[in-house]
Amino acid sequence: MKQDNSDTGSLSKQRLRLWLHLLKTSRHIETQLRNKLRTEFNTTLPRFDVMSALERTPSGLKMSELSDQLMVSNGNVTGIIDRLEKDGAVERISVDGDRRATRVKLSETGQKEFADMAAAHETWVDELLQAMDNQQIEHTEETLNLLRSSDHD
Repeated sequence: MKQDNSDTGSLSKQRLRLWLHLLKTSRHIETQLRNKLRTEFNTTLPRFDVMSALERTPSGLKMSELSDQLMVSNGNVTGIIDRLEKDGAVERISVDGDRRATRVKLSETGQKEFADMAAAHETWVDELLQAMDNQQIEHTEETLNLLRSSDHD
């Protein structure tokens, strides 16, 4: 059955409103997490993200691998790594056979610091999403997966 243009236009407007709601909700959650990280751990969300990526790869990552994972430039990552190293949270390790490359990994101090932040982060996300029950979460995940799989690049 063919939709008339008014139905298509209405659906288009609904999709636009949905996009704006998704964006507003994502920004709201991100703002809350940024504020909590700053006030409770005196840290930033980018620093947390870098530490999270390093925690998932205990052997460490090359700077290029880290920036690829985080989808940011090497320059952005370098500044964060420099500060993390200064604070004793990461270690730089030479890569055998490549004098220019270094691997970065969490130090023992960084592992402990990240474990504390990650536990708090999980609690905060749980609190921010507490209005949703298991069925709503599953449905939302399915819907978001559908949107990602229907990518029209």
